[in-house]
Amino acid sequence: MKVTVIGIAGGTSSGKSTLVDLFKQKFGDGVAIISQDAYYRGFHDIPFEKRIHLNYDHPDAFDLELMVEAVASLKAGKAASVPVYNFVDFCREEETLIVPPRPIVLCEGLLVLWFKPLRELFDLKLFVDEDSDLRLIRRIRRDLKERGRSLDSVLSQYEATVKPMHEQFILPSKRYADIILPEGVSNEAGTSILLNHLHRLIDAK
Repeated sequence: MKVTVIGIAGGTSSGKSTLVDLFKQKFGDGVAIISQDAYYRGFHDIPFEKRIHLNYDHPDAFDLELMVEAVASLKAGKAASVPVYNFVDFCREEETLIVPPRPIVLCEGLLVLWFKPLRELFDLKLFVDEDSDLRLIRRIRRDLKERGRSLDSVLSQYEATVKPMHEQFILPSKRYADIILPEGVSNEAGTSILLNHLHRLIDAK
């Protein structure tokens, strides 16, 4: 099987996952998804009270080498074992998920264009660009609703680590993108072009 790997980067709550969901909805079993969020390090040896204050937006918080192994395996037409991360307890679960190879692999996350060994596996590199105020609003809603956080903790984390790490690592990686997509899926013209491109890739296989 010839596999095309597409990297999708962007800041927190920029719309990366929404774009991936749209692609999955359109192409179903033709797409496999690898999310950087699954590759947070375990930190099992650190007490919960300290885990909640770690910098989860720095590259060191992720096992990106393990992510490279999974993406490389899928690109070679082989299944990949993917970790499961618990965002409430800030730790990695013991179980893993087996992701089978598909004609198109979508690899999404904050730093997927920043990390060169990962970036070199991509056949197409996308950066979802969104207004910073809108990203913060989305992040607050998500973390309160889905991850059991308080408003104060979300804002404190954003100020202390999320925004600085975005400016230091994520935003500069935009220069590696083949395509920059402003406003994510709200950009209907850009999204339509990407969907048509994916259609051609799948049809060619």
